[in-house]
Amino acid sequence: MNGLQGFQKRFDLSMEALCARILDRHAATIRVKKPAVAIANLARIVETTLTLANRKGFHSMSLRDLAEQSGLSMGALYAYFDGKDTLLMMILGQVVGAVDEVLAHPPDALAEDPAGRLRWLLETHLYLTETMHPWFVFAYMEAKAFPRDGRELAVASEMKTESLIADTLADGARRGLFTLPGASGDVAMAAALIKPMLQDWYVKRAKHRRRGITPEDYARSLIAFVEAAVGAAAPVTGGRACSTGQADPGHPVAGG
Repeated sequence: MNGLQGFQKRFDLSMEALCARILDRHAATIRVKKPAVAIANLARIVETTLTLANRKGFHSMSLRDLAEQSGLSMGALYAYFDGKDTLLMMILGQVVGAVDEVLAHPPDALAEDPAGRLRWLLETHLYLTETMHPWFVFAYMEAKAFPRDGRELAVASEMKTESLIADTLADGARRGLFTLPGASGDVAMAAALIKPMLQDWYVKRAKHRRRGITPEDYARSLIAFVEAAVGAAAPVTGGRACSTGQADPGHPVAGG
């Protein structure tokens, strides 16, 4: 994949591109009909929302705060959504949509290569969350306060991501490539244990950056750790070893 830059060349996940997808998904309810104007304003709305949510929490943010910080009037905001829950679902829906777009379709060349597919899933997940870092932090930190439909969407995305990992582990075990720990070799449990290590990158990215760890470093170390845990040979060379850290226990998980 040639690292983070290679991933970002393959997938356009810029703010403008993501907001264009939001416009497509919500075209029936967004009242602004000029795409260029709508996308530009959605970018201002989303960027400001992510910034305010990180600073004070989404549910402490008022629409008046959003209007003042984005430079849009209250009336302009209501041309895009009818309330904060709709805005939240727009953002969460795009996080979930990006997870499905990027992770659900591994390269065809890896169809018969579960070891390569596992490495691809781990690396791609890390580069996805690095590229969309504010979006994933928002989904993670606000998960406790999601409305019911938001919680259901987040849980479904979470389970789908884990199932992609579990299915790959099961395929590798059937082919004799992986030896899963535990008497039962529970692939679902193994996938559930891997997921928090993926999340640790974006939830605690500042800690890793202070240690001088790049996304590529973290990907190499995580892949080597997981391959060792499932009894696979790890063809990982070079790069700095890093500590994955300890994932936050008991925190609700969202966004893949």
